[in-house]
Amino acid sequence: MTKYNLALKQALIEECLSARSVHEVALKHELSPSLLRRWVKGYEKHGAAGLIPKYSHYDAQFKLKVLQCIEQDGLSAQQACVRFDIRGPSSIRQWKRLYDEGGIEALHPNRARELNMPRKPSKQSSAGPSAPSDRELTPEQMLEELEYLRAENAYLKKLDALIQADPRTAQKKTQAVQGLRREHRLALLLRAAGLARSTFYYQSKVLQTDRHAALKERIDRVYHQHKGRYGYRRITAVLGHNAEVINHKKVQRLMQLMGLKSLVKVKKYRSYRGSEGLVASDLLKREFKAQAPNQKWVTDVTEFKVKGQKLFLSPVMDLYNGEILAYQINRRPEFRMVSTMLEQAFERLNQDDKPILHSDQGWQYQQPAYRHMLAGKNIEQSMSRKGNCLDNAAMESFFGTLKSEFFYLESFESVEQLASGLEDYIAYYNQERISLRLNGLSPVQFRTQALNP
Repeated sequence: MTKYNLALKQALIEECLSARSVHEVALKHELSPSLLRRWVKGYEKHGAAGLIPKYSHYDAQFKLKVLQCIEQDGLSAQQACVRFDIRGPSSIRQWKRLYDEGGIEALHPNRARELNMPRKPSKQSSAGPSAPSDRELTPEQMLEELEYLRAENAYLKKLDALIQADPRTAQKKTQAVQGLRREHRLALLLRAAGLARSTFYYQSKVLQTDRHAALKERIDRVYHQHKGRYGYRRITAVLGHNAEVINHKKVQRLMQLMGLKSLVKVKKYRSYRGSEGLVASDLLKREFKAQAPNQKWVTDVTEFKVKGQKLFLSPVMDLYNGEILAYQINRRPEFRMVSTMLEQAFERLNQDDKPILHSDQGWQYQQPAYRHMLAGKNIEQSMSRKGNCLDNAAMESFFGTLKSEFFYLESFESVEQLASGLEDYIAYYNQERISLRLNGLSPVQFRTQALNP
């Protein structure tokens, strides 16, 4: 261990007290922050005397007093070192361990080495002295042996109840010891189990960290079921649908420990607002919420590229629940793709429905045939301002989600494979993928629940 003289300690303490944090000074001089913090506290309480190493042999009464103050005042080992001017916290931790094992008798200096480790049988030659007989044992030794035999008997009974096979595993032994700690001393139980103290504490930590194993398995199943598209909020909502009440922060923490993270990248909008030349008025005005189905629709066309070939998707979305009402996939952005999509969407209309259909100023939506089809169904046409995709943010958001959750996560050998995948994803998006905006339901579930409360 590195030795530090008194002058160096005082210089470091003065540097800490001159409006600099202990952590910064410790990093600067490559010291342990906890050690430097103990020097500062000791100097503040005892002056320069608190910086001089102590090599005193403390008696049992002093050790007991320190342990009692820790228990009554809730002190840490570091704080107790400062209050009683003790050299380091390791001594206090050793006193507590000895006291837990053997009471105040174990705190005497001549008893510390004897009770530091569990007893082991000494190696004796055949000519050496034999072990004392039962008649030669003192009353104290007989009571100690009786207590050990009781602990050993209780341990074996507990172990038989926990396991049917392989009773020597360290984890099962640790479970048995844990169940008996309130009734018997730990040192005796470890001796009966043949278990090292370090092994016992290691297995106890493993058992404690494994208490969420079942929940981790359910989180992992939901995560991979949705191919990494769900973050901790959606996974929490799915668990809630299964009548499992759990805090989203716990799900987030466990996902971090498991290395699970949503693969979806947030899409950032970048728009250019050009000169305003409207073909149709902007009736939507970024009011993307609807109170009932078939009040507000939005549409647009997006492009995909696979192996140098292009594929185009033209969908219609209902802003009431974000459901894709109709869509068409084509190798070319022809007007026939948009008109066929409209005919499919019209089939979702009731007799009294008169929705607004919003789009950008694409050439397809400026065609007289397009406007004629809308007028025939009493649908009002609405268009975004030129060069401003934010006016159609709901549709752009769907395209961003589609590409982040599907297109960018997969590899495609042909546009035919991509087209098949798009159909599967849109079905998944409508029927299975939950939305927090829809109270943790999918678009179809939300619409069905609203119509059949």
